[in-house]
Amino acid sequence: MGFQDAVRTCLRKYATFSGRASRPEYWYFMLFLFLGNLALGIVDGILFGGEVRVEPGSLSAQGNGPLVSLFSLATLVPSLAAGWRRMHDTGRSGLFLLYPLIVMVGISLFLGLMAGFGNLAAGNFGALFAVLGGLVTTGALLVLMISPLLVLWWLTRPSQPGANEFGPPPG
Repeated sequence: MGFQDAVRTCLRKYATFSGRASRPEYWYFMLFLFLGNLALGIVDGILFGGEVRVEPGSLSAQGNGPLVSLFSLATLVPSLAAGWRRMHDTGRSGLFLLYPLIVMVGISLFLGLMAGFGNLAAGNFGALFAVLGGLVTTGALLVLMISPLLVLWWLTRPSQPGANEFGPPPG
């Protein structure tokens, strides 16, 4: 599957979370999103003010314009759907794509819970909660650092040969 076919397929399957997406389909679509954000960032910088830096070996753009935001908003659902289908292609549930988000929500809830207990605890229990909370938070932050890398690794895995529980191989 080529670049244009991948982009066309992902946009045609705008909100299709069932089925499978091959590696080229997913990664060409991610390349399209990157290039679209880069190009619109430059246009935003030119039209609406901002900063465009071109240095040997790098190009960066910062703008305050709406074009990148609108493009990102318009492509949010198809990018999630393509990732979801890509996970299906490797034999995993699409929910695996959300692992980093689940970890972030868990850490936030735990810290909120510990802050609530800190106000209730008195005397020695306060120090115990602080130490326990610090240990659990440190472990959770390590998981948070690893989880996006794990999801990225899953997205790069080869397709499962033949049909799996999510459908036939992408064609």
